[in-house]
Amino acid sequence: MDLIFIIKVLVGLIFLLGILVSLLLYKPHKQQKEQEIKVEKKDSDYTFEELIRFIRNRETSTEKLQWALDVIVKYHGMIEPKKNGHVSDNFYHYSEIIVRICRHPNTTKSLIVRFEKSMRDMNPSYAKELGDSLTKGLNSRTA
Repeated sequence: MDLIFIIKVLVGLIFLLGILVSLLLYKPHKQQKEQEIKVEKKDSDYTFEELIRFIRNRETSTEKLQWALDVIVKYHGMIEPKKNGHVSDNFYHYSEIIVRICRHPNTTKSLIVRFEKSMRDMNPSYAKELGDSLTKGLNSRTA
């Protein structure tokens, strides 16, 4: 009788373990659906850092890259003015963007030139520095 009781307990424990494993596997799937339901943001709601993340991602498509650059120009395009002839600290973020889009595998010539020209038009005091960043980016491209 003790052997039958032990077998019943083991079967019950195995059944309970199966239920727990199935719940564990089901839960991430449920979270994934919740993420898909998330409402899309408006272009103006994206922060500068989020947009830079799109550019840093080497798998970002050309269209998504173009969109990110357009949003940067439209909502974050003004660079802080120079102080005593020195570039502002946030200029280096824009310089990094130019270099990164030059090296991005899904970039196009028109995308690079259009972004650099837009930034130069919006920030004429940084025209030389933006040109230098473009030259640095183009020189860093691999053949």
